[in-house]
Amino acid sequence: MPGRGGTGRPWAGALRGVLLASTTDPRAIQGGFALLVAVDVALRLVGGVRVGLSAPAVAVLAVLVLLAVTLVAHGRMSMRAVEALLVADIAVVGIARLSPEGGSGLLVVLPALWLGRLLGRRGAAVAGVATVALVTVPGLAYTGADGIFLSRSVIIPVVATIAALAIAGGMEQVGQAMETVEHQRRVSEATLDTVDVGLVLLDRDGKYVAINRRHEDFMALAYPGGHAGRAGQVGHVLDADRSTLLPRESMPTYRAAQGEEFDDCRIWAGDDPLTQRALSVSARSVRDEAGRFAGAALAYKDVTDFMRAMEVKDEFVASVSHELRTPLTSIVGYVQMLREDDGLGPRAARQLEVVDRNAQRLLRLITDLLDTAQIDAGPVGMARTPCDLAGLLRDCVDAARPAYRAAGIRLDLTAPPALPMLLDRQRIEQVVDNLLTNAMKYSTSGTEVCVSLAVEDGRAELTVADQGIGISAADRDRLFTRFFRSRDAEDRSIQGVGLGLSITRGIVEAHGGRIEVDSELGVGSTFRVRLPIEVAGAFAG
Repeated sequence: MPGRGGTGRPWAGALRGVLLASTTDPRAIQGGFALLVAVDVALRLVGGVRVGLSAPAVAVLAVLVLLAVTLVAHGRMSMRAVEALLVADIAVVGIARLSPEGGSGLLVVLPALWLGRLLGRRGAAVAGVATVALVTVPGLAYTGADGIFLSRSVIIPVVATIAALAIAGGMEQVGQAMETVEHQRRVSEATLDTVDVGLVLLDRDGKYVAINRRHEDFMALAYPGGHAGRAGQVGHVLDADRSTLLPRESMPTYRAAQGEEFDDCRIWAGDDPLTQRALSVSARSVRDEAGRFAGAALAYKDVTDFMRAMEVKDEFVASVSHELRTPLTSIVGYVQMLREDDGLGPRAARQLEVVDRNAQRLLRLITDLLDTAQIDAGPVGMARTPCDLAGLLRDCVDAARPAYRAAGIRLDLTAPPALPMLLDRQRIEQVVDNLLTNAMKYSTSGTEVCVSLAVEDGRAELTVADQGIGISAADRDRLFTRFFRSRDAEDRSIQGVGLGLSITRGIVEAHGGRIEVDSELGVGSTFRVRLPIEVAGAFAG
């Protein structure tokens, strides 16, 4: 192959192409040999040698006849016919040398190489015997067995035999390697087909390189009309809401082909609700040795049963919670009416206080369960109205101060005089209350909780920082998961069921914002809520 910055060897590429040609089509073999013979004669003519009707000329005619035979046969020749053709090529070299202007004996190397490639060690033996019988013996008979002619006549069959043996040994190793590769391929295919996960491998251009049998089942659902084998093809693929068709840019394969890595991307495959399957998709990039993107691997896990079980669970929770809240609201109302009765004795008043406290706690739990079910059912609906976020925050902090004082925790607030925005006031109050309640529950007497509100990069940033027990790194990743409670919270018997932060994140994200947490075990936690500032035009008036 031509080297960078050098002249290279053009014949090396041609020889490699000839050696890799089909063994059942000798046209490439014979064409290459005829070309080399013609070049040999042409170079001799350029050098001043007069060929005329000499042996080299007869050799050229013979090789052209052999080439014509292969062309007429259209490459369909038996192995024995190809073997005979290669022996005839060796004979052509022998004929060319029966003249003072004789051709190069090294030309026997090409047919010898092919005999070794086609027939292995037997081919090498055929090449050696044919070279001795058709090149060496006639040559010595013509020139005599003395001087340089003897050396050349002996070296030529040796070189031809060594070359044929070398290619035969190389082909044996290639064959063994190919058998090993083929065996490993069959083992890999069998292994992948037994895995209950759909697997896809993409190349750097997003073309499907391989899929397993499990994914073929998913493809049949999503693309009943067939698939083009490229990433991002749109079909019967729905978003996690089970109703929105995914556009090309949101397809997992398209995202993976752009180098994106992700986990648990939920989609539905199929257009029939009875046969649809829910899939959890994960993707990882494949990099070459230089770190460049070389493709992607995707795994599709069937989570249909899990998703349907979750739907049943959510419906059950929502139904039960709704049925419980109605009578519980009545109980809370009547308890409060009884507590306002001046005729109650001290003992009855204390008992009603306990009933009221626990009824309120149960009502908050049921409300949280209903909120969770609503968030799971889809995006949380927001009734946004003009609202002063700074004033809302002050109201929430003032309402929380008595509980903080009773717990011996200092509560500080830093906020601008006003921050007009479009918000669902009730929902944002719920966010602030959840954060303040959490900060107090996980703090100890004598510590401080700092609440601040500021504007950063066009977004409102609400921060609640405590000096409490903190959160371990292992727990932070699951902090906003439903029903999750940290090990420290359980060890300290801190009340709660682990729904507040999950609901808080749902409300914040429904406003187009995000919530983050920084925490260190034993030092404290800082929760940050960032909300886009949307101001109503009429709010200032």
